[in-house]
Amino acid sequence: MITSPGSLTSRTSTLWHLFSSSAERAADATALEIGPHKLTYAELHTSAEQLAATIESRIAGPAPVGLLAGRDAGTYAGYLAVLRTGRPVVPLSPRFPAARLAQMCRSAGVGVLLTDPGSAELAAGIARDVPGVEVCVHPGDGEPGPAKSRAAPGPASAYRGEPQDVAYILFTSGSTGRPKGVPIRHRNLSEYVAASLERYALTPECRVSQHYALTFDPSVLDMFLAWGSGATLVVPSREEELTPISFVNERGITHWSSVPSVISLARRMRTLTPGVLPGLQVSIFAGEQLTLDQATAWADAAPGSVIDNLYGPTELTITCTAYRLPSERSAWPRTPNGTVPIGRPLPHLEAVVRASGEDGGEGELCVRGSQRFPGYLDPRDDEHRFLKGAPPDLAEVAGRPADGDWYRTGDRVRWWEGELLHLGRIDDQVKVRGHRIEPGEIEGVLRGHDGVAEAAVVPVEADGDGGVEIHAVYTGLQGLGDDLRAAVEAVLPPYMTPSGVHHVPAMPVNENGKTDRRRLAADLRRRLRRGAARTEPLAGGGQGAGPGLGELAL
Repeated sequence: MITSPGSLTSRTSTLWHLFSSSAERAADATALEIGPHKLTYAELHTSAEQLAATIESRIAGPAPVGLLAGRDAGTYAGYLAVLRTGRPVVPLSPRFPAARLAQMCRSAGVGVLLTDPGSAELAAGIARDVPGVEVCVHPGDGEPGPAKSRAAPGPASAYRGEPQDVAYILFTSGSTGRPKGVPIRHRNLSEYVAASLERYALTPECRVSQHYALTFDPSVLDMFLAWGSGATLVVPSREEELTPISFVNERGITHWSSVPSVISLARRMRTLTPGVLPGLQVSIFAGEQLTLDQATAWADAAPGSVIDNLYGPTELTITCTAYRLPSERSAWPRTPNGTVPIGRPLPHLEAVVRASGEDGGEGELCVRGSQRFPGYLDPRDDEHRFLKGAPPDLAEVAGRPADGDWYRTGDRVRWWEGELLHLGRIDDQVKVRGHRIEPGEIEGVLRGHDGVAEAAVVPVEADGDGGVEIHAVYTGLQGLGDDLRAAVEAVLPPYMTPSGVHHVPAMPVNENGKTDRRRLAADLRRRLRRGAARTEPLAGGGQGAGPGLGELAL
């Protein structure tokens, strides 16, 4: 267990204060760059103020505002505008099904749906399904200006935001089939943002990438690293998202942030060559395991950049641990599962590994402190997610959590050479013929093969009798099935050898850019139930996965 008192002084009380303070100091500096459009801090501040006045003219009370929009300047002005009104912003992706978006709006109690012209029709359909929701369309041309409204509003009312107010609400997948709403307060962000600004020491000359969608909370870190330091936030177009190396170089990015899968994408495109990213100063990876192989490729490409591996669930406000790879390659860790450690808890947080007696120090990571959210929107989702007391006598919380309670991350970790090592999800554990199997352990073996770029191990129902088989899917060289099975058999018990080893050109990814394990398992399950030939293609590719998943090769 690590216990460190909060020693950082918060630089702002709310996100709006953070942005507006930079706008006062650096009014003429570029705050936002999207394609050919550039907005100074003064222009973005003015646009946010105007949009805030429009929102206030359309809604009474503190109801959250849904932000259904793409990647244009109006969207980012809209995000700030909602914060300016003191209301929570609820980012919503136009790529989600309309029924799911309506469900999110109902759960969050959205009162106004702010959208761009391209999503206005979708927003209108959502409003018909959610009584009481108003639709407000902001300009989508990237230029500063007020939203379209029934009447020209006056200036926005005086800002009265407080640290205890909810800054934003994000939704995560729920095991019950309905999304779980996660409210994050400004006070959850204050120490975290202050620590991040101190860690990365940005200057107004820095240019920060915004590769994440606004529905994925690391986007908040990108925005306020830039806007808290007077730097420029640079948002890629959809085309630039698929060519990250060109984006970094052509836009002069100094601070990069993304999921590690972007490294794999660049490697598949053969654009991640040694020395190709000479201008990068800081590279931040989060959202999924960063392998040492991926980190090596990125370090070779960006020799002047530090590499940080961050970890944290949405419920703990973006990221709660950090690990920086040493500048000397000879000092890099050699971890048992081939992944970069997730490091140690941030100084103002406490963490404990809740291990069972037979796990030898491995167990579930539990965290508490200023970044821990207050509980899900629906109190039913709090069940089994919080603990109280002092280790080792932690007891499950009944009802809503108190400030000092621990959040159960559901992630399995262990201490390794003084750092936390992420081993996978607690709920990923699979039983095969009575034996407990952690997919991450097998994935570590597969990634150790020179011909493997990425690997995922998923459970698949076998023979329709409730039994489970484990199957491995990998990218890289084709035709390695026998070699990979032999590699697993050489270091792991026989029951951990996958029943099938399948090659795909690219892993499917979800909206947030993570490997879509559920889709892999579903595609394999359908194929195996049909008794299909092993070379039959899986279902088509997902976001960022290229044209298709291609053929299985065993």
